[in-house]
Amino acid sequence: MTEPLKENPIDRDKVAEAPGLLPYAHHVGGVPIFPTQEGVQRSSSLTSMEFQTDLQLDQIRRQMELLADQARTIQRRKQVSVWIYSAKISFKPEVNHVYHLYEREDGTHTLSLLSPEEFVLSKRQLGRFVHSVRLLGDLTWYIER
Repeated sequence: MTEPLKENPIDRDKVAEAPGLLPYAHHVGGVPIFPTQEGVQRSSSLTSMEFQTDLQLDQIRRQMELLADQARTIQRRKQVSVWIYSAKISFKPEVNHVYHLYEREDGTHTLSLLSPEEFVLSKRQLGRFVHSVRLLGDLTWYIER
């Protein structure tokens, strides 16, 4: 006659499924497992490499953002320049001088030597003040205000 199976007296939570694959000794008589010098060096080198490359990638990202900002600024100056050169200009603009852009009621633009404050004094009107602009050395325009 067969005996009924007895319940295992060892708690299942305290038993490993594959004790030979554990990274440490699993019983009192087991051989202690220590990391090798090679493993320590590899881990340290990998940590240092990751830190350094993350720093360099962050620096490149910041440089790319700066270049993108510079490209947007140049594109904006180009757009403003095309806009101003399509306006009526009755004088020869000088580099590094500030001029004033006005919009007339018919939608056309005029570039003037007179600021809005000077027009108030002269009691003349060129239209709605749009921007004060400065002619740069590369003949693009920079918006002052």
